[in-house]
Amino acid sequence: MSSTVGAGTPAPGRWESQRSFDELGRPLRDLTFCVVDLETTGGSAEGGSMITEIGAVKVRGGEVLGEFQTLVNPRTTIPAFIAVLTGISNPMVADAPPIESALPAFLEFAAGSILVAHNAPFDVGFLKHFAARQELRWPDFEVLDTAKLARRVITRDDAPNCKLSSLAQLFHATTAPNHRALSDARATVDVLHGLMERLGGLGVHTIEELQTFSGKVSTAQRRKRHLAEALPHAPGVYLFTDAEGRVLYVGTSRDLRTRVRTYFTASETRTRMGEMVNLAERVESVTCATTLEAQVRELRLIAQHKPRYNRRSRFPERVHYVKLTVEPWPRLSLVKRVLDDGADYLGPFGSRRTAERVLEALQEAFPIRQCSERMGREPSRSACVLAEMARCLSPCDGTASAEDYASVVGRVRAAMRFDADPLVDHFAARMVTLAAEERFEEAGLQRDRLATFVRSAAKGQRLAALTACPELVAARREEDGRWVVHVVRRGRLAAAGVIPRGADAHDFVRELCAGAETVLGGLGPAPAASAEESDLILRWLETDGVRLVDVDGEWTCPVRGAGRHLAAHDAVEESRRTLVPFGDRRALPTMHQPLR
Repeated sequence: MSSTVGAGTPAPGRWESQRSFDELGRPLRDLTFCVVDLETTGGSAEGGSMITEIGAVKVRGGEVLGEFQTLVNPRTTIPAFIAVLTGISNPMVADAPPIESALPAFLEFAAGSILVAHNAPFDVGFLKHFAARQELRWPDFEVLDTAKLARRVITRDDAPNCKLSSLAQLFHATTAPNHRALSDARATVDVLHGLMERLGGLGVHTIEELQTFSGKVSTAQRRKRHLAEALPHAPGVYLFTDAEGRVLYVGTSRDLRTRVRTYFTASETRTRMGEMVNLAERVESVTCATTLEAQVRELRLIAQHKPRYNRRSRFPERVHYVKLTVEPWPRLSLVKRVLDDGADYLGPFGSRRTAERVLEALQEAFPIRQCSERMGREPSRSACVLAEMARCLSPCDGTASAEDYASVVGRVRAAMRFDADPLVDHFAARMVTLAAEERFEEAGLQRDRLATFVRSAAKGQRLAALTACPELVAARREEDGRWVVHVVRRGRLAAAGVIPRGADAHDFVRELCAGAETVLGGLGPAPAASAEESDLILRWLETDGVRLVDVDGEWTCPVRGAGRHLAAHDAVEESRRTLVPFGDRRALPTMHQPLR
């Protein structure tokens, strides 16, 4: 894949101008936190419980900037056990402001800060509930839950549990929590600072790292976060390599540095990824002009290096095809590669089982022979059991004429290439018959076999249509207003670029095509790229907003091919899942009658 000026590398100011504080990482010492606690008449605002007290402390860089405290008149009787627990009685709140006055005052106090609470869903849930009831716009607060964070950091050896009282004792809080809002908020401030101090020793220094911290990420992993520092804030592919230079893992991201940093300090908890990071000594990157280019490069690099920690796409060469042979009495067979022998091929299929199901569907719908022996023009053998079951024309014993058998072969070839209607009709009729006979399990098997064929054949026919096209140029306008352009040759991505602002689009496309990779044609439905790459390109071409700039040759799909049945089949499946009660198996097969 090649690119021209402005195509392979984003304009210098593009990503810098779009970089957000989230991508850079905001140091904890520079942020303002508003630690809040509530006292209520019960545990559920939705269930009618009311707020009786709001307490909050605003802090930054370890210093207290201000405090907020107010009792709230709940306009209801405080339950006796709540009054005993909190010490807030009905006479105390009789002259207190209602929530309609207290909540706006608190929101003004907390404006521009990060909300912190111990068991934040409770406190923030109450506040949001009453804001909605008053039709107040809820500010776009970031929320930090010290209880959730403590569960990731504190062990049983540190404290018996993560209750506020236990954590306050662990971190030697200057204020003991006592079920009063301001006291509990002050205690939570000390807990927050204690957690930050402990995590600072583990390399957590930004709010992004704090919010996504996981105790499953080892200290050794965090110490390697410097490996991400040289990476750009741009889309592309990253490669983890070990001390010997062997590629361990390949991934892709819209922001390379931000994504790679998560392997060291954030939410990466997969065991095998932790093992990979421990072995990694270097992270390399390939900056790409577009997201599609990054996805394609990822596939190619995985296929090239076959990294041990990538689970998918490592062996694109391991595919299967359904082949209609060229011989006096043709048959269907499974093969692993396409030959220049004039035969018809359907595929490629990523798994042998899928290929087998497609082959079985064709053999079920058409009475083509299933034996593997080669036959002369005038065979003289005994008929098999399939002939007795009327599932084979039986050319082996001379029963079928060459013309009749050729007609069947022609219909099989048509189903593989451009006309799936006879096969779909066969299975639809078969399912109706089985349903009428209450043979629902068998009808379900027919349904699944048809579904596999429709999906697989549609994909194969779409791939064949794209890979037959010598060159296709398409563009789409992105959210930032720029146009991305891709040059596709024989189903392979040959070039990708982003038209710079103010540039002449025609000149840019002309230069991009001139510098694009030369792609030669070949054999089979996917001669120049892996089926997965061509499928990625197809999905992009079929997204909303894509415009064809130029097409060399033809890019067409058969009108009566399997693709036209795909949408109908998906709609039927969705209806079956939505409308048919679980266990009502009688209805399943008949829902496939309107497949066409």
